[in-house]
Amino acid sequence: MQIQVPSKSIDLEMGLPQHSVLTENGNAVLPKYNSWQVKHPSALDKFEHMMSMAKGRNIVVLLDYDGTLSDIVPNPEEAYMTNKMRVAVRQVAACFPTAIISGRSRHKVYDFVRLDNLYYAGSHGLDIAAPLQCLKYGVPKHQSKVLDIKGKEVVLFQPAESYIPEIQKIHTALDEKTKNINGALIEDNKFCISVHFRHVKDEDFMMLEEQVMSVVHDNRDFRLSMGKMVFEIRPDIEWDKGHAVEYLLKTIGGNTSTDVLPIYIGDDRTDEDAFKAISSREQGYSIVVSSTPKETMASYSLRDPREVNKFLQRLVGWKRVA
Repeated sequence: MQIQVPSKSIDLEMGLPQHSVLTENGNAVLPKYNSWQVKHPSALDKFEHMMSMAKGRNIVVLLDYDGTLSDIVPNPEEAYMTNKMRVAVRQVAACFPTAIISGRSRHKVYDFVRLDNLYYAGSHGLDIAAPLQCLKYGVPKHQSKVLDIKGKEVVLFQPAESYIPEIQKIHTALDEKTKNINGALIEDNKFCISVHFRHVKDEDFMMLEEQVMSVVHDNRDFRLSMGKMVFEIRPDIEWDKGHAVEYLLKTIGGNTSTDVLPIYIGDDRTDEDAFKAISSREQGYSIVVSSTPKETMASYSLRDPREVNKFLQRLVGWKRVA
């Protein structure tokens, strides 16, 4: 069992109020944000340099969803992407192999995105719908051929399928243990469970944390980590967004690893596994979405989904010109 839970009071990713100043264009930023950007420069400012290194490469675009394509919202069921963002993602997917890797269930993130010209990986990469050539790369016992919503054959890769009965038990236990904690929301993402606490009062947070940790302690085959106002419980196996990136790059990218140039954009702790995977390849671009400075393995940064949209639009424009 792994437990990685930082203090709520000091975590910059938790969305807690922070002292900020206003820049000339009116954006609220932390005083240290500009110095942080020296190490993690804006992907918009460095776009031309990034693309000069991309010529002759097969770019693969990999995207997180919440906080990247959509704003973080009080109710996770209302995390809709804008029509402008949907157009940008559709256009990117028409130009480059594209996948969304989300902590949400695969079906749930598809319901938000509603685009069929890209690939989806849900539950932090534990549930991937990928092209048929994935059969050559994955473990056969974790793969199956199915028809997608359009009737096209795809490969489902689900390395944690055997954990589903235990996941359902954990969900039931969490429902029982948190039913009297106002504001706690349990989200079933099939291969992982999210416990949202954005609406939990500060005085009730410790009680919620204790209850969640007690459930994980009783299920030692699972790990507990924390994202933006959420606890994440998932099987403690050697698989995360970083592994999902490698799995997808072997297939949707095609050719050899030296030909493939991944661009990964994400905002959460779980995206750090993907940033690490790209860093280990020593080629590709990792971009963190954050309006506050924080520890990250990403090389570049964007402030928010609006800047993500601008970056995607510029990527499409660059492809069309190239």
